[in-house]
Amino acid sequence: MTAKQLLTKYLEFFESKGHTIVPSASLIPENDPTVLFTTAGMQPMVPYLLGEKHPGGARIVNVQKCLRTGDLEVVGDNTHHTFFQMLGNWSLGDYFREDTIKWSFEFLTSKEWLGLPLDMLGFTVYQGGNGLDKDDESFGYWESLGVSPERIAYWGEDNFWSAGATGPCGPSTEMFYWTGKGDAPVVYDPADERWVEIWNDVFMAYNKFADGTIEPLAQRNVDTGMGLERTAAVLAGKKSAYETDLFMPIITEIEALSGKAYTDHIIPMRVIADHVRASVFVMGDPNGVAPSNKDQGYVLRRLIRRAINAGRTLGIKNFLPALAEIVITIYQDPYTELATNKEKVLTELEKEETKFGHTIEQGMKQFEAVLAESQGTISGISAFDLYQSFGFPVEMTIELAKAHGAVVDMDGFASEQAKHSDLSKQGAEEKFKGGLADHSEMSVKYHTATHLLHAALHKVLGPHAMQKGSNITPERLRFDFTHGDKMTDEEKNAVEDLVNAAIARDYMVDFQELPLEEAKKKGAIGLFDDNYGDLVKVYSIGDPDATPIADASAPTFSREFCGGPHVANTGSLGHFRIVKEESCSAGVRRIKAILE
Repeated sequence: MTAKQLLTKYLEFFESKGHTIVPSASLIPENDPTVLFTTAGMQPMVPYLLGEKHPGGARIVNVQKCLRTGDLEVVGDNTHHTFFQMLGNWSLGDYFREDTIKWSFEFLTSKEWLGLPLDMLGFTVYQGGNGLDKDDESFGYWESLGVSPERIAYWGEDNFWSAGATGPCGPSTEMFYWTGKGDAPVVYDPADERWVEIWNDVFMAYNKFADGTIEPLAQRNVDTGMGLERTAAVLAGKKSAYETDLFMPIITEIEALSGKAYTDHIIPMRVIADHVRASVFVMGDPNGVAPSNKDQGYVLRRLIRRAINAGRTLGIKNFLPALAEIVITIYQDPYTELATNKEKVLTELEKEETKFGHTIEQGMKQFEAVLAESQGTISGISAFDLYQSFGFPVEMTIELAKAHGAVVDMDGFASEQAKHSDLSKQGAEEKFKGGLADHSEMSVKYHTATHLLHAALHKVLGPHAMQKGSNITPERLRFDFTHGDKMTDEEKNAVEDLVNAAIARDYMVDFQELPLEEAKKKGAIGLFDDNYGDLVKVYSIGDPDATPIADASAPTFSREFCGGPHVANTGSLGHFRIVKEESCSAGVRRIKAILE
């Protein structure tokens, strides 16, 4: 069965059960600043799960466009993709467990639909937790349909699904297909990776709060998800979706353009096929964007440039528009927007490939010179110069270095990037040293609070959460830091608690002028260490000689390179509260907070 047949059958099946077929929501969310892309099938459905009436009624079925870039470095293996499609059927306060399980079983096993043999299937149900009993009801429904009890396993948190840290949630039952050699084992073992999940039915009847408690929603919902790529691979008897009709026409064209065989160059050909497909969908979306250096456009540019770089390893150039045409041909039904926006997509790809081609030619010569002098480690200064002077993304420098057995000093790169950013801001009338709008009492308080915040982020998120910039006014602080994911409510609460505990401890704030290396040995953090010459000013919140630990019971909470000014004691700051946490740019988050 082809992927297109699977998609068609899925929609037809649930339409026959009274579901309204609705189009995919945009890949680029509207009125949702918390995410750059739609990352899950249920994301656009949250308002309806919470009780808002859907124009399609209480029974909905669709295929949703999704995009995730958190696993970008492993795209090309058997399971990872950036863009993917999620088949889903929804009950918005209508049917619940019995009908959901009955229909899932029918669609999977009936000869009229997928016709999968029952002896190749395994099932999980929720073992209980989060204040809920184990899901004996779902177990009973599967058993009543002829499933052997030995093929049904009670399972843990994988069978409790939530929209996020807070919001709609509930237990689930999942369906697995045996992909190992020979007959499936008599007893289903969820820990055996040869069982591949193909469908997940979530009984989303609860609402989760920041403290972890849940309570019933006003309506009981069902939220199901079947990954089209993964299930298509299973149905085609392939180890990977890259070898199904979703990708092979693209890969076949890459073989023709390069004169090389897929079997000899699996990873670069998969990377190209994946990234071109994703780029076409981002640009061809009704809310589509063009390549740029900001937000969705930055992610898009990174995908395009990674595809171009993979193409160079195969000896091909100027190939993106030809591949994009194949993508559009494959996917324009049901995604009619791709054909509508075809000329825009092809034009943007051609422009980006031409522009980046010039950059690469110059940058590669410089990279080779840098590599020859690197002795295995490319310095942060060199990596930043490749980026600043030659437009070489640092990700590309890392990948090329890795291919030659070298590494990149990313701490040094971050320091150079921050230094350049700081210098570029000099002379701006509204900003003073340290990001203060003025040196009023409140601005000084907020400046001190950023030190507490920085230390707390290190404690809660990890040492990668480094300052990327700040802006302070008498009304609020704004603090940018490196972190790839949206902070959960639990993480934000933990940061607030740590900061407020440090304020309550009334730590002394003191500074020392120290040689740079001594300051580093004392645990000082920060981005501006090279701006102050041989001696650097180091502010300690707490004992200036103790090891800094972001814990209110420790003698020292924070130690940073900084030029000041600061309050004398943290007890004067008041109560700290985060009012907003959002994306600032790719890999950088922004917190806005106030003192009350």
